[in-house]
Amino acid sequence: MEKRSKIYVAGHNGLIGSALVHHLKNMGYDSILCRTHAELDLVDQRAVFDFFNHERPDYVFLAAAKVGGIYANSAFPADFAYTNLQIQNNVIHASGQTNVKKLLFLGSACIYPRLALQPMAEEALLTGPLEPTNRAYAIAKIAGIVLCQSYKKQYGMNFICAMPNNIYGPHDNYHSQNSHVLPALIRRIHEAKINHHASVTVWGSGSPLREFLYSYDAADACIFLMNTYDGEEFINIGTGNEVTISELVEIIKRVVKYEGRIEYDTSQPDGTPRKLLDCSRLHAMGWQHTTSLCDGIQKTYEDFQKNYRQ
Repeated sequence: MEKRSKIYVAGHNGLIGSALVHHLKNMGYDSILCRTHAELDLVDQRAVFDFFNHERPDYVFLAAAKVGGIYANSAFPADFAYTNLQIQNNVIHASGQTNVKKLLFLGSACIYPRLALQPMAEEALLTGPLEPTNRAYAIAKIAGIVLCQSYKKQYGMNFICAMPNNIYGPHDNYHSQNSHVLPALIRRIHEAKINHHASVTVWGSGSPLREFLYSYDAADACIFLMNTYDGEEFINIGTGNEVTISELVEIIKRVVKYEGRIEYDTSQPDGTPRKLLDCSRLHAMGWQHTTSLCDGIQKTYEDFQKNYRQ
């Protein structure tokens, strides 16, 4: 990407979209296109095509998506399937129709089978059944990968895909029911502290293993791939490090300075037992994350405290 290239960040107010805009500006890119949902509904095909025909972006980061945790995915599967399919189809097709130079589609580690061999290499896609609690979301993301690969194969479009693991950081979603595990725990433990609750209840057994990637590191990896990678195969983005949910809880407790008890509700689902990405391809290209989990949670909690009332 040249510094004056027109770069459209779809989903710029989201977790990774906001990090992308921050990184791009710091790197000297001065023609970044952003639209709020009120300004551009990406589910509306006509609106998307009008935007692309008018603005003619050179590069597109497709970070817009409907996302949520176990509860939201289980309760609203139709919303997750329809909304994500529509967003992807509209933005990818409009990019092809207007000859965008390059597009990066951001997926999720949820695409892999529930019991995939760990760590999960890119070749593990479609080798087994998906996790039932986020199956609709995962299938939508798999469809996005196939669509990008198909545009590359049929039309020669330079559309690439990146699959990050659990992303967290500033501007995360802290909704009490619809958020992912890390921001949900930050809010729950913070509220327990300020309300002087003696204990906090956490869903599941605490035993599942998860890998967490700071949003600014994820954005850095996406920009790195946009500038260096043109392959057909999607690329995993992660740290190569994992913790149990119970270990994550203890880190958040220390950061928040909460001294109460943690109680695990084993009647609630754990989700996938383990979800660690094999990032050897990305690491071989020369990219590594720079933010430790403890430092990332500290920065995230500081952002949460500043924006909590909002």
